[in-house]
Amino acid sequence: MEVIPTYMDVEHSRAYIDQLYSNDSHKCFQAVSELKFAVIGSVREKGSIIEQGVVVRLLQILRAPDLDVLLKTEVATVLNSLAKGLPEHANALVQAGLLPALWEQLDACSGTVSSSGGSNTGAYTQMLLCCLRSIYRHGCAPPPPAWDHKLLSSLIQHGYHPPSNQECVANILAHACKVPTTCEQQQQLVDAGGADLVACMLCSPVTRVQLPALHCLTAMCYNNERVSSIMATKSYGGKAVPDLLAGLMARDRPREMQLAAATALTFLHRAGALSADDPKIIYKTLQCLVRMCRRDREVWERVEAGNTLAYLTERSIHLQRTAAMTDHLIHTMNNYLKDTTPSTPPPTPTPAQPVSVSPISCRQYDNPSTWPELMLEAALKVYASLAANDEDIRQRVIKTDGLMSTIVTSLSAASPPVQLAAVRCLHSLSRSVHTLRTTFQDHMVWRPLMTVLKTSSNEELVAVSSSTLCNLLLEFSPSKEHILDQGAVEFLCGLTRRPHPGLRLNAVWALMNMAFQAEHRVKMSILHHLGTDQIFRLLSDTDVNILMKTLGLLRNLLSTKAHIDQIMQSHGKEIMQAIILILEGEHCAEVKEQALCILANIADGDVAKGAIMSNEDVLKKLMNYMVIPNVKLQIAATFCISNLIWNVEEGAAERQNKLREMGVYKLLQNLMTTTDTGLFDKVKTALQQFH
Repeated sequence: MEVIPTYMDVEHSRAYIDQLYSNDSHKCFQAVSELKFAVIGSVREKGSIIEQGVVVRLLQILRAPDLDVLLKTEVATVLNSLAKGLPEHANALVQAGLLPALWEQLDACSGTVSSSGGSNTGAYTQMLLCCLRSIYRHGCAPPPPAWDHKLLSSLIQHGYHPPSNQECVANILAHACKVPTTCEQQQQLVDAGGADLVACMLCSPVTRVQLPALHCLTAMCYNNERVSSIMATKSYGGKAVPDLLAGLMARDRPREMQLAAATALTFLHRAGALSADDPKIIYKTLQCLVRMCRRDREVWERVEAGNTLAYLTERSIHLQRTAAMTDHLIHTMNNYLKDTTPSTPPPTPTPAQPVSVSPISCRQYDNPSTWPELMLEAALKVYASLAANDEDIRQRVIKTDGLMSTIVTSLSAASPPVQLAAVRCLHSLSRSVHTLRTTFQDHMVWRPLMTVLKTSSNEELVAVSSSTLCNLLLEFSPSKEHILDQGAVEFLCGLTRRPHPGLRLNAVWALMNMAFQAEHRVKMSILHHLGTDQIFRLLSDTDVNILMKTLGLLRNLLSTKAHIDQIMQSHGKEIMQAIILILEGEHCAEVKEQALCILANIADGDVAKGAIMSNEDVLKKLMNYMVIPNVKLQIAATFCISNLIWNVEEGAAERQNKLREMGVYKLLQNLMTTTDTGLFDKVKTALQQFH
């Protein structure tokens, strides 16, 4: 039952608040002490004090250079209590300017702090750290001011002092450095001594110090090769950091610590500091994560372990194969799918979980209605990683009971993370020719995939979906015709105009696959919706992969004699300009080889070859590439010449005479001395056409 404050209570409250502004330090101290007891344990009182603007006065006292440290300690205690209230309370403190004041005072205490923690200054320092920890735990504070080296070094210096200070510093760093941390911030932490401090904290006997230190280490190493390589060589007490982490994964350690240590080692591996065959990765980290995926574990463990395991195995076929054979992992993930209905409780009762378990996600587990979605996302991510490279594993995954139906349903889920996980899984499975021809056709996966592509505004989701579409558009895929009927040509041509290079690449790649051995109507539709202007823009793209796929698209469009002649008749001028643009540009040999192969295709047309023969500049370029010291370019140029002079085709004699007069025949004779068998065969075939 709520207690209604009496008139005397209100008057008393006003009295000690009024005394806060007294110039008498004794009265001010008494007022702060009364304020401390008023706000401790009372959320309502915290809010009331903040609303009255008392925080401004407290910060004035904190910053006053002539006031006693005992008074400042009391003020810091009050501020810490206020910061422990609701998130909006902490946010109000940040808005009032609390953080700069705390950092200034902490910096002023540097060098005077007592290692014993018993002095007045030591107590004040400890309370400042506690207050910073409370603010950062709420997540409403930015990283330390501009990651100032001096302030960061000062904070790290305090991390070597008593366990109470260590705990605060570890938590401040862990919460201020959540993934994703920028490379600059990661490096600043190392430069300020963060790597050495974390190594020290990992050896602390206090779990409350070790755990945030693990989270800080994870954030420092995430996707940063340089910092990870430094961290992997750090040691404390004669033990290297990776070995310390391996020890923290022991089964007698708290589960949260095991998971945090496994995550840290996962990030070290993914950043290149530890190889996939390192025993600490393949025998310790992987095994620990698989173990924590078991059905008898709590929901937060299973979800975080699954997500981390997916990240660990995503790139390494060695780890994928090992994981697939470990502790029936594929079947274990199927249990995740079975536990995704809200009506099905987890095997063991799960209490309210920590708000943040791993810096990978910072997911919340206090709402059971979200568990099924989190379990589903984790399972799909694991399946996506396991099936990424090995066909045998793919077939084992695809045979998982109910998986394909779950994927198709998840593509239409309201949750973007679940959609993304489903598309990633579909992408891995789409690398199987057998699956493309059978399972994907049976479940009509193209339909929800096209819906995702056309309706989603999530760039990452569209990128993975369009990458999956590339595989579904391969020549042997039964889904290809259905996708064409869904307006894929117009959509993909529009995607090539997007600013994101990954989307442009996937779009051109998909069009290239679509054009391979396609009907003439499909090819003309691509040219119509893409337009020659856009082709020129793609050929001028700074991303060489986009350039290569665009040339591949042109090569596929210009195949089959009848198609070559028809396309060159309508777009010949622009296509020849595009090829000349590449041949004259500063491009690598692989790019120019593709351009020469397109010319060879054009030369195969009955009428189209006239576009080359009538352009003496192009013919001279072909002759130059015949003698350039690059075998692949020589082969491509010679093959083009061979197609131009093929003696069974109409007008061959005239073309041969013209090229003989230009000196092509002599160049071919000179090339007969080549030691490359591939080039020799092409040259021999071309010379036979002259005879």
